[in-house]
Amino acid sequence: MSVAGMKRKPAKGIIALTAAAVLTVGPLLYPVQQVNAASAGYKIIDQAIDVNGVRSTLSALNTDNTTYIAIRSLNNSIGLTTDWNKAKMTVTVTGRDRELVLHLDDGTATLNDQEIYGLPAIVQNSTTYVPFRFLLERMGYGVKYDSATKVIGIESIRENDLKIATATVKEEEKNKSLVIHYPQLSGFAKEDVQKKINAFLKSEAEQNADIARESLSNALGDNGDDVRPVSFEGTYTVTYNEQGKLSLYVDYYIYTGGAHGTTARVPYTFDLATGNQLKLKDVTGGNAKYVSIINAKIASQIKARGLALLNPFKTIEPDRDFFLKHNGVVIYFGQYEYTPYAAGMPEFEIPFADFK
Repeated sequence: MSVAGMKRKPAKGIIALTAAAVLTVGPLLYPVQQVNAASAGYKIIDQAIDVNGVRSTLSALNTDNTTYIAIRSLNNSIGLTTDWNKAKMTVTVTGRDRELVLHLDDGTATLNDQEIYGLPAIVQNSTTYVPFRFLLERMGYGVKYDSATKVIGIESIRENDLKIATATVKEEEKNKSLVIHYPQLSGFAKEDVQKKINAFLKSEAEQNADIARESLSNALGDNGDDVRPVSFEGTYTVTYNEQGKLSLYVDYYIYTGGAHGTTARVPYTFDLATGNQLKLKDVTGGNAKYVSIINAKIASQIKARGLALLNPFKTIEPDRDFFLKHNGVVIYFGQYEYTPYAAGMPEFEIPFADFK
């Protein structure tokens, strides 16, 4: 499992999924899909935004504590380009070496050739609205919300000089499918580091695929023609590509029968100087009290958000899994770890400044 000094427990994603299979009640993530909201009567508002210090307003709506933005307003205000293809029923957003395609006929969405998941799009009065933060963070922007002024701050992130493409392991058989998407770097100045990270991520994907094949075959048994189809899918999300670091996670979803499947998340954060993975203590500013700082933040956010816990939260492990975002370190609860299914995998962002 080790690739040039990077070590990890074998195929953590599929092992976690197999262990959790008996607890499943439904998939964690849902494809972005069209919702015809004409009859819902969402109130359209002028949302104030600040893009790199320039104030303007965008057509938006709010529902379920989420701001949705009219996608066609992105062109002038934020610098992205949008294109509507009536024949294909697609909206394409391009910019910052990314291409996001929303298929309004079947509700799917792809980012750089990989299907992505998130809250559903909303179509009202022939205008498509998408979750603002979801869209911008995946297109390479930092997003903040000022509750006092109700202004959304948007910052163009200065990313590391590299490109990220999607590689895929894909196998389709009768009643069985396996698809794993994983990132591969290109154009990075340090070719040895790029090769090292690419080899490791490929190895992780292939090992999860190997174990997934066995799990899916065992689920089908000898009656493969007479059972419901089984499936395994891996989808990655790049969350941070700045300051000489690259952070991402892969969500692995497996369905092997029963009412529903389950999802497990496996994060990776790399030091682009060496290609090695970083631990939690490495990204918290060298603060010896990083565990207690994180614990306090999580406890505070649990209370503020009114999260119902299956068991009390006390502390994280010193080597807790994490990923980075533009403004801080993110700790998350796994499915059923502390919260019921309806809560998904709650995320807790701790600002980098808290560790100084």
